[in-house]
Amino acid sequence: MARRGAKKKYYYFDINFLFIVISLLVFGLLMIYSTSSYEANMEFGDAAFYFRKQLGATVVGLLFMILVAVIPYRVYRLDFLPEKLHRLPIYVAMFFLLLLLTPLAYSANGATRWLDLGVSVQPAEIAKLAVIVYLAAYTTRYPKAIQTAKGMLHFMFWPLVLAVMIYGISSNLSSAIIVVGIAAVMLFVATPQYKRYILIVLVVLLVAAAVVAFVLNQDPATSQLGYRGDRIRAWVDPEAYADSKGYQTLQSLYAIGSGGFWGKGLGESVQKLGFIPEAQNDMIFSIICEELGLLGATVIIVLFIALLYRCLYIATNAKDLFGAMLVVGVMAHIAIQVILNIAVVTNTIPNTGISLPFISYGGSSVVFLLMEVGLVLGVARSIEMKDE
Repeated sequence: MARRGAKKKYYYFDINFLFIVISLLVFGLLMIYSTSSYEANMEFGDAAFYFRKQLGATVVGLLFMILVAVIPYRVYRLDFLPEKLHRLPIYVAMFFLLLLLTPLAYSANGATRWLDLGVSVQPAEIAKLAVIVYLAAYTTRYPKAIQTAKGMLHFMFWPLVLAVMIYGISSNLSSAIIVVGIAAVMLFVATPQYKRYILIVLVVLLVAAAVVAFVLNQDPATSQLGYRGDRIRAWVDPEAYADSKGYQTLQSLYAIGSGGFWGKGLGESVQKLGFIPEAQNDMIFSIICEELGLLGATVIIVLFIALLYRCLYIATNAKDLFGAMLVVGVMAHIAIQVILNIAVVTNTIPNTGISLPFISYGGSSVVFLLMEVGLVLGVARSIEMKDE
C-alpha cells in the first residue's frame, strides 16, 4: 500500500510523436497512389500497383516498430556481448553490404542497390540503423574519450568505412552521405568542441566549391569525371542538359512552379503523366507542390519540423545517455533526408537520388524508418513522470 502523500510514478507515451508519424505515412500512401497511378496502369495494368506494395511494406514496418518499441531499448547496447563484439551491428551491416557482390544482388534503373532475399532489401537502410545503434552505444561506453581529437577520429572511423563500402559497392552516394551525416550530428551533440565543427564545415564548403569550379572548368567532351561531372554541370545549368541529366530537374521545377499557392488539386498533376520518370520516388515532393501547392508543401514541412521537435523533447528527457543518443541519431537521419530531398527537388544541390522519409515510394526505407521510430518510442516509454 502506497504511503499517503507519496508521488505516483507513471511512464510517458508520446502520442503526439506517433500521431505525426501516422499522419506522414497516410499522406505518403495517398500521394504515392496519386503520383504513381498513371505509370502503374500503363506498365502493369493496375493503377494501385505501387500503392499496394507500399501499403504492405508500411504494415510490416508498423509491426517491426511495435516490436522494437516494446523491447527495452538498453538491450540494443549489447552489453551481454564480450567487448570485442560490441561492434556487431556495424559488422552485420557490412556483411549485408558484401552480399551485394554475390548473386543475391540485383540491379534496377542502372544501380545495384538491392538484395533479393525473397523480398527486396536495401543494405544501405540497414547500415543507417546500425550506425545509429552502434554510435549511441559507443558514446555511452567512451564519453570522455570522444572529447579528444583521437577519440573523435575513432568515433567516425567505422561510419566512414561503411560509407566508402556503400559507395564503392553500390555507387549509392546519397546513402553514403547520410551515414556520414548521421555520425557527424551525433558526434556534434556528444562533444562540446563547437569551434572544431565550424572549421570542419568551412573546409567542407571550400572543398565542395573547389570541386564544382574544377568540374565547370573541364571540357565535357574530354572530361573523365563521368556522370557525376554531368550532374554537377546539369545542376548549374539544367537548361543546357534538358535532354539528359537536367531533364528530371527541369520537369520538377515546372511542377513546383505550376502548382502556385493552392495547387491544381489532388490527382490533377500533369508532370506525373510520364514527364517526371518514377515521380513516386525521389521527386514526389514536386508533385505535392503541383497538386497541393505551396500550402500543401508547407504543411508537410511543418509536420516534419513538429516530428523533429518531438524527437528533441524525448532526447532531452531520456532516462540515460544511450537513449538520448539513439533519438539524436534518428532525428539526424530524418532531418538530413528531408533537407537533402527538398534541396534536390528545388535544384538547390545536385541531384543525388534521396527519398523523402515516410512519403516517397520504397519498401526498405519505410520499414527501417519505422524501426527507428520504434527506438524513439521505446526511449519515450522509459521516461518517468511524477504527479506533483
